Amino acid sequence: MQLYSTNHQSPVVSLEEAVFRGLPPDNGLYMPEVIPAMPASFFEHIQDLSLQEIAFEVSSVLLGDDISATDLAQIVERAITFEAPVVEVEPNKYVLELFHGPSMAFKDFGARFMASLMSYFLQKSQKEIRILVATSGDTGGAVAQGFFNTPGISVTILYPSGKVSDIQEKQLTTLGGNVKALEVDGTFDDCQWLVKQAFLDAELTSRFNLASANSINISRLIPQSFYYFGTYAQLKKTGKPLVISVPSGNFGNLSAGVIAYRMGLPVQQFIAATNINNIVPRYLASGYYEPKPSQETISNAMDVGNPSNFIRMKILGGNSYERVASLISGAYYDDNQTKVALKDVYERTGYIMCPHTGVAYLGLSDYMNRIAQDVTGVFLSTAH
Repeated sequence: MQLYSTNHQSPVVSLEEAVFRGLPPDNGLYMPEVIPAMPASFFEHIQDLSLQEIAFEVSSVLLGDDISATDLAQIVERAITFEAPVVEVEPNKYVLELFHGPSMAFKDFGARFMASLMSYFLQKSQKEIRILVATSGDTGGAVAQGFFNTPGISVTILYPSGKVSDIQEKQLTTLGGNVKALEVDGTFDDCQWLVKQAFLDAELTSRFNLASANSINISRLIPQSFYYFGTYAQLKKTGKPLVISVPSGNFGNLSAGVIAYRMGLPVQQFIAATNINNIVPRYLASGYYEPKPSQETISNAMDVGNPSNFIRMKILGGNSYERVASLISGAYYDDNQTKVALKDVYERTGYIMCPHTGVAYLGLSDYMNRIAQDVTGVFLSTAH
């Protein structure tokens, strides 16, 4: 896999260099030069494959030129050790549960795969690295768990004071060992700015051999595509068009879904569902992208005012407003609407959603109410 910078001012690099560098020197984001399609035979028998088998098949197509099949199988086996089940909540509405990993959040998929991939490369080169990462909640816990006691890797996590949940803060701060957490007096955007500035500082990067584990790192997005294929495998039998609603903050998760779409996954529509930090839904409605300072909500992991992966989503979606807006619909909801949805779904079905999941549920429900078509709807549950 060869990767270019979205700012087109840095050289094309290998997968290994992109994984460890995190950000290109020109402050863009790394993107694959080519996103290959899965063979038709893969989709013909996908319903018979486990999530781990799907992960191996997809990563082989993406990364097979860089890593042998034997090594790739070991990387997948170490990383994908839990399931992502689809559960029917209402007729034609299914929730994809992504919280069955060790930190109880969807980012376990990306963090564990990244740790396994980095460990593979480090064993070959006999190097050591320092991971520097910003979190708005669930990234930090997943990275801490994924990289804990991984040889050759130390981790520093920046998190905004008072803006992550109690259990998330405990996940960040209680492991010790090779994991250190720093509480920042500011927002997630401030934490992310500090991380980006560190990676653009040549003296720091050369002295500490820094690497990133945020969704700005391409190795986080690749494994997140696995469970989109897994969703189709579980719901292929419905025979209906697939609509997927993704609770979104930094837009890495949605970008991973569009990678799966580019590889041939039959998705009719994605829904970018956000809280009142609605920069991308406003873009999808108007064509204008205007970042703003983030606002605090009960769906705290989505409190992002300048999503790093927006440019990736745009490129993957067709690189023009018209193409992106035809594939991805936007929706946003305030805290009161989210609370009402959590209560309503629980009282009617007994299913308990976290606030992020509630936002995705609202996005899917509103979309399905608008269209005059029988579809299979999926909303992602990103946290327990």
